Amino acid sequence: MLAAILSTGLCVGILAASPAKAGPAPRAGSIDLRQAAAILKEVQAISDRDGGKMWGKPLYGATLFVDENTRDLVANRPDFQGLLKAEGELFTGTLPAEENVANTAVRWGGVEWTMVHWPLPEDVFGRDKLLIHESFHRIQASLGLDGPDTPCDHLDTRDGRLWLQLEWRALEKALISKKEGRARAVVDALIFRARRRALIPDSAGKEQALEMHEGLPEYTGVALCARNRAEAEAYAAAALDYAPSFQTFVRSFAYASGPAYGLLLDDAKPGWRAGLKGSDDLGALLGAAAGFNVPEDLAAAAESRAAAYGGKELEASETARAAEHEKLVAAVRKRFVEGAVLFIPLREAFSYSFDPTNQVPLEGVGTVYPYLRISGPWGILEAQKGALLLKKEGYISGVKVLVPKDAASPPLAGPGWTLTLNEGYRVEPGDRKGDFEVRRSLLNLP
Repeated sequence: MLAAILSTGLCVGILAASPAKAGPAPRAGSIDLRQAAAILKEVQAISDRDGGKMWGKPLYGATLFVDENTRDLVANRPDFQGLLKAEGELFTGTLPAEENVANTAVRWGGVEWTMVHWPLPEDVFGRDKLLIHESFHRIQASLGLDGPDTPCDHLDTRDGRLWLQLEWRALEKALISKKEGRARAVVDALIFRARRRALIPDSAGKEQALEMHEGLPEYTGVALCARNRAEAEAYAAAALDYAPSFQTFVRSFAYASGPAYGLLLDDAKPGWRAGLKGSDDLGALLGAAAGFNVPEDLAAAAESRAAAYGGKELEASETARAAEHEKLVAAVRKRFVEGAVLFIPLREAFSYSFDPTNQVPLEGVGTVYPYLRISGPWGILEAQKGALLLKKEGYISGVKVLVPKDAASPPLAGPGWTLTLNEGYRVEPGDRKGDFEVRRSLLNLP
């Protein structure tokens, strides 16, 4: 998945420049091999310094750099299917069109890889953190810490956003404070967290899952890539301060909350990672370490403490945003639910990559993503200006894009999207007037 990168200018090292006499840098298509090798050694050094102490096994392993535009790739090891060729100490190849490019863990060529977009961030800290984050994803399932990637749609509501941001403000204060000030701010953060979850049924489980899925890798990246604890806490505090600028918190919240809770747990309960389970809640662990109990009158306690964090002003701001957001949701619903669309049912295995920073949840329907690339047995859809992933009973059941300009003539395209259909599939009129649907040709039915 696409990791949100928060740049604060913090650095932990300098990428060595190639000597002038070395001549032109060797390239694998669009990827500079010297630069790729230097970055890989940089990340391996971070992993080696940790020595597996953090999670019981080394983080550095099979890694792919992929240029999404050219699909050129560079790897640090061979695959098991002979898809890559040796280029000095590295291996090069081309990622097939049916494979999606994302910052994630992926199985390809018989190998479990850490995949990262090329080019990488220029900021050294941000680059290393991204690679360590994605390297953790590669081993996450083997640690039993791979919670489901569950979007938290309730964090697009007024109450969800209000109490989350108050929690963030308290966590930031905790990270920049010492002793009594830190203890008081931790309690405040846990009160705001409890208040949000009390107001919104079923929110706790969704937040726990995403904090485990994305927050834990982000904490790992911050903790290992900072030069010292003070720098790690400063980065986590800066990330919390920056987080409200995201258009939506539905997925991005975990990138801010995860490092904060992880670092505060390091302080409150060293060794907390030992025995950590995928079902554990980071806030609950910190609460237990701090001796926190939910106040009997939670609502009154939360309102009282909110005043110290600009609660009234934030409430007014979020109330105004909610009114504007309702208009946006109505407009998006009109386009993708009420308007004419092309529908692709997703009944078989598929994979997708997306932009997580600005999605629009539609209650009871699914989520509209500003960018979505999805591939399946039927072909490849790339949407640059919005696509609706439909959900039914918690599972993705299909995808919708705005109606094509001409459904009869390939290549198929519509407003901001293109569709490459595989042989045996075609576009036919849908169930509603004006709609179209991708269906398997009758001659190709099993």
